[in-house]
Amino acid sequence: MSQPTYAELARVVRDHAGRLAASLVHLVGDFSAAEDLVQDAIEAALTHWPVEGIPDRPDAWMYTVARRRGLDQIRREQRHRRKLALVAWPAEPPPEDRLRLIFTCCHPALPRAAQVALTLRVVCGLTTEQIARAFLVPEGTVGQRITRAKRKISDAAIPYRIPSADELGSRLSEVLAVIYLLYNEGYLSTVGDQVQSRDLADDAEFLAALLHQLMPTEPEVAGLLALIRLHRARTSARFDRDNEIVQLQHQDRSLWDHRAIAAAGRLIAQAAARRRPGPYQLQAAIVACHAEAASWEETDWTQITVLYDLLLRLAPSPVTRLHRAIALRYVSGSSVALADIDVLAGELDGYHLFHATRAELFRDLGDATQARTADERALALATNPAERSLLRHRLTWG
Repeated sequence: MSQPTYAELARVVRDHAGRLAASLVHLVGDFSAAEDLVQDAIEAALTHWPVEGIPDRPDAWMYTVARRRGLDQIRREQRHRRKLALVAWPAEPPPEDRLRLIFTCCHPALPRAAQVALTLRVVCGLTTEQIARAFLVPEGTVGQRITRAKRKISDAAIPYRIPSADELGSRLSEVLAVIYLLYNEGYLSTVGDQVQSRDLADDAEFLAALLHQLMPTEPEVAGLLALIRLHRARTSARFDRDNEIVQLQHQDRSLWDHRAIAAAGRLIAQAAARRRPGPYQLQAAIVACHAEAASWEETDWTQITVLYDLLLRLAPSPVTRLHRAIALRYVSGSSVALADIDVLAGELDGYHLFHATRAELFRDLGDATQARTADERALALATNPAERSLLRHRLTWG
């Protein structure tokens, strides 16, 4: 066992809390009771690990603590004596438990925003701060959504199960949103001193693949899985030895996993053949355009812009408009792109990439003063250490 830093300790506890919650809901059959046991396990970890070190299997360690305390609790409560005799505690929770809990949290009786926030918090272990950054809303708003959703699950006795086939569709968009946001947090962390979280990225890919097994004919599930795998195929080239970001145009494409890129491309083609286009399929197609280009100069920006146009029709959002404007820079020029971006100021003023993109465009247009102002605003908003380092470098060297 190694002696952990505080940051390592917090990361490991967070990464495993979601898995633990999923298995405990399955075992004790009560959402609130399971959450209490998770908090007991976290408290035990924060007490023991700073002294004893992080165990080789932190998930098994936390699961054992929660299991023992759960059994103690059942023994203490007279009304659960019969249940105690029936419970068979497995050595390890089955992997599909997390998917089952995601579907429970994404019950249509809950408001959509609450579904996604609750799932990210309870199942995936993200903090309310991370979730708030994903939604671009205040942290207090997220906390209220989660509290109300947990109360609704308990009051309405929402069952803990994967829905029947005719119920899957009504919950699918929220389940996909959860996995997508989980991957985004793994791709570039928004809280703490880590640049990325491979554990969260692993979780997202695992859940997407599990969902694809459950719903093999659903094109949006295939699209999300392809999107995640395309991004992961470039992992080896995204950061340098100092953990600094290597932007896409400067990445060594020989380091990309081209077999994974080709396999994801086939997954996109299979999904497209079903003629039910959706946002995740289109996002995957956009990333495929980048991944399949032999060089930065050979990127098909016209095709990417067209794909963004289609994406905006299906799922309009200011962030998507921002990304379309970035592509438009290479098709119609920086002044056109800047005009498209500036109309988003009211919606994206608190988003660091909005200001970082404006800074790039101002530099293209020779306006160093405006570029510096935009980069300073981006730096004030950015939380990821690698992104902050890149912005500081721009401010220093121009």
